[in-house]
Amino acid sequence: MTSHTPSQKYLSSRGGFYDCTFEEVVLQGLASDGGLFLPQKIPLMEEIPDDWTDWSFEEMAYHIFSRYISPSEIPPNDLKDIVHRSYSRSVFRSADVTPLVTLNGEKQLYLLELFHGPTFAFKDVALQFLGNLFEYFLLRRNEGKTGVQREHLTVIGATSGDTGSAAIYGLRGKQDVSVMIMFPKGRVSPVQEAQMTSVLDDNVHNLAVDGSFDDCQDFVKALFGDTDINKTHKLAAVNSINWARILAQITYYFHSYASLIKSGKITSDSKIRFVVPTGNFGDILAGYFAKRMGLPIEKLVIATNENDILHRFWKTGYYEKKPVHGREANGGIPEDGVKADEDGVKGTLSPAMDILVSSNFERLLWFLAFQVHSLGPLEQQRKIAGRMVKGWLEELKSRGGFSVQPQLLQAAKLDFESERVSDKETLAIIRDIYSFDTPAAKEGRSQDTTGIAKDGHYILDPHSAIGVAAALRSIERAPPPETHHIALATAHPAKFSGAVTEALEKEKGFRFEDVLPDQFVGLEKLPRQVTDVKKSDGLEGLKELIRSRVASRQTL
Repeated sequence: MTSHTPSQKYLSSRGGFYDCTFEEVVLQGLASDGGLFLPQKIPLMEEIPDDWTDWSFEEMAYHIFSRYISPSEIPPNDLKDIVHRSYSRSVFRSADVTPLVTLNGEKQLYLLELFHGPTFAFKDVALQFLGNLFEYFLLRRNEGKTGVQREHLTVIGATSGDTGSAAIYGLRGKQDVSVMIMFPKGRVSPVQEAQMTSVLDDNVHNLAVDGSFDDCQDFVKALFGDTDINKTHKLAAVNSINWARILAQITYYFHSYASLIKSGKITSDSKIRFVVPTGNFGDILAGYFAKRMGLPIEKLVIATNENDILHRFWKTGYYEKKPVHGREANGGIPEDGVKADEDGVKGTLSPAMDILVSSNFERLLWFLAFQVHSLGPLEQQRKIAGRMVKGWLEELKSRGGFSVQPQLLQAAKLDFESERVSDKETLAIIRDIYSFDTPAAKEGRSQDTTGIAKDGHYILDPHSAIGVAAALRSIERAPPPETHHIALATAHPAKFSGAVTEALEKEKGFRFEDVLPDQFVGLEKLPRQVTDVKKSDGLEGLKELIRSRVASRQTL
């Protein structure tokens, strides 16, 4: 592929499948060896014009995406059109797509609002783009074809709440696509469930699984690894195992940094930390790519809830579902008495982060292994990294965990720090921010109709609150004026009425109705379509369900 640069060719995190194209990566989702796709090289943002800080979100996205997508696969004008259709004002309520507001000027703490898309969650940024990519590739492949000759894509996804609705809104009604979204029954918020199940398009199928998010995610991986269904159906991934999800999220790291430069709040010499509420590790992994591409990020701070497998890894070097290595491995906050258990996930006020195994961590492990074992020919380094990752993941599956060498953990600590935030602390920070006269409650609210700021009060959802709590701890270690912090606000507070109401119900003047966007009013009364799925039916039962649903769609 002489038309492709190394950053436009892809390999598997488990050692195989070199020289894959971007189109293959997007449509395949998961490598055949069970690994996740990675660019062979992370490109630097070189030869950027001096006025790059003035670029719109769309312009920033185009310049980033074009470094990972060969023009021989998607010509520049086509890529610009896909970007425009993904991020126009008809899709996102904010002209900036992901606006940056000041949460605490004295502490130089900013909030990156990622919830201005159609489903009020950060995943819209990636899934609008991914939905348009699917459509672009399928239209091109099916040009001039009719009937059974047309390729039909079966998009499979697992969700702890926000991925499902964002994927559905990105793919609803699209030709030659069926969308199968699995969610843990009774373990997503009422708004999230209503957003998913009230979409009645005939290509959308919601499957309520009697288990946890990890059970849903295991089903997804099993489907992609099943030879039988892959012979008859073209499966595509919509979870953040799909590389395009990570690629899309890189943009808002660059764009928010440029916003601070343009506003004069920082200079090119300023230190920046991004703090990210983290479950499946995709959002913060995009920040890692931004840092490797040249964005001057001092640290990426991982903010977990009580399901803290990532926090425990950064403290101990052990990545395991069941903590067995002392106080730090137990989370380090005695008052909670919380221990991750390999038989289940602790339910918290931040359900989108209630995950034991973070799928995208595998991608970081590959880069860390490649970095630590950087001797010998390039091909040999890649193979060693792939073998190490494969061994770790096999150990995770068979023994419930694995450990890494001290030098690899040290490499991980060069770019990342971690924090763990309890439910009690989550409620406290929602109250504290509501009570504090934040600049964010006044900045840019004229264009915002989503109800996050009322009468000078700013309201956080529980996931964003975890990020802010972690940011405040990080500020103690890296205070102003030398260091600025950007915390990612991942969802609108109206999606999590229980946590927000529990935190603020005693606050003077608070009414949850004031937080509710017009789009959510009456949502719970809309007709719904959902199918219950039993874990006991196993993979074979799920395959049969998918076959019947796709067959009915193809006969329309």
